[in-house]
Amino acid sequence: MMKKVCIVGAGAIGSLYAAHLARVAEVWCLVRREEHAHALDERGLRVSGTHDFTVQVNAETRPDRLPHFDLGIVATKATQAAEAFRPVGHLFDGGAIISAQNGLGSEEILAALTRGKIIRACTFMSGTRHSDSHVQYELDTPTWLGPFEPTGTPFSTVKEAADLIVAGGLKAEALEDCRPAQWSKLIFNASVNAVSALTDLPHCREFAEGFVGDLMKELIEEGKSVAAAAGIRLQDDPWEMNRIGCQTDHPTSMLYDVRHRQPTEIDFLCGAIAREAVRLGVPAPRHTAMYQLIKGRELSWEWESDARKTAAKHALDSYRVAK
Repeated sequence: MMKKVCIVGAGAIGSLYAAHLARVAEVWCLVRREEHAHALDERGLRVSGTHDFTVQVNAETRPDRLPHFDLGIVATKATQAAEAFRPVGHLFDGGAIISAQNGLGSEEILAALTRGKIIRACTFMSGTRHSDSHVQYELDTPTWLGPFEPTGTPFSTVKEAADLIVAGGLKAEALEDCRPAQWSKLIFNASVNAVSALTDLPHCREFAEGFVGDLMKELIEEGKSVAAAAGIRLQDDPWEMNRIGCQTDHPTSMLYDVRHRQPTEIDFLCGAIAREAVRLGVPAPRHTAMYQLIKGRELSWEWESDARKTAAKHALDSYRVAK
C-alpha cells in the first residue's frame, strides 16, 4: 500500500501533486533551495483556483535526510531529471516512480538510477506557481498512467498509483498501454514548442491558420506518420489539441527557455521524433530541422559568451599595449 510519497521537483505540476496527495498520504518534497523548504515548513502549501485549500507537507533539501518511499513522482524538466533523481534513486528501490516529464526518454534515465518500478505518465494538468508555498490550479485534466515495459511494472502498481492520485482530488486513469496518450502529447508538444521558440509567438490562434498553421499541420502529420511506423494508434488527435490550445495565448515552456537562454527540452521532443524516425527507417525532415535549429539557438548562447570573452580579452590586451 502506497503511504509514503516523495515529489522530486516542486514546480507548478510537482506542487499540485504534492498538495493533493498530502491529503491522503505522507508527502515529502525534495527541493533545491533552503528558502523553499523553509517556506513550505512554515506556511504549508496553498492551492487556489479550481481547488482551494492549504495543506502541510514535509520539505527537505538534503537527500541523506529522506526516508525510503513507496511512490515517487519526478516532476522536474526532462533535462533536469538525471541530476535531481540520481541522489535519491535508491530510496525507491522497493517502490514505484512516476515519470511526469514531457516527451520520450525520461523513463530510461530514471530506470538506470533505481531498482524501483517505473510508471509512464502523461498529463495536461496545468497551474501557475505564485510562490514557494502557493500554486494556482488551472486546467483540471487527468494524468494517464501506464507500465514502463522494460522494468516489468505490474498494472496493479499503476492502478494503485492512479487510485491514490484520485483519492487526493486530482483526475487520473490507469491504462494498460500509456504510449498512445504519450505519443499524442509528444507530437503536440514537439510541434507547438519548437514553432513557438523559433517564432517568439505564444501558443496563439495563428498556430491553426495561415502559414504558421500550415507548418503546424505538416509537423503534426509527420509526427503521426512516425507514430504509425512505431505501431502506435494515437489516443487523441494532436491537431485538435493544437486547435483548442491555440485559443489560450499561453507562452510555451520552450519559448520561456529560449528567452532566458536556458537548456530546452528539444532532445526529448523533436529530437525524440527524429531519432525514432531514423530507428524505424521513415522520413522526418521537418522535426529533424526543428531539432537542429533549436540546438543551433542553444549553441549561439555559448558562442556569444565565448565571443564576448575573446572581445574583452582583445580589448584588455590593446589597453595594456597602449599603456
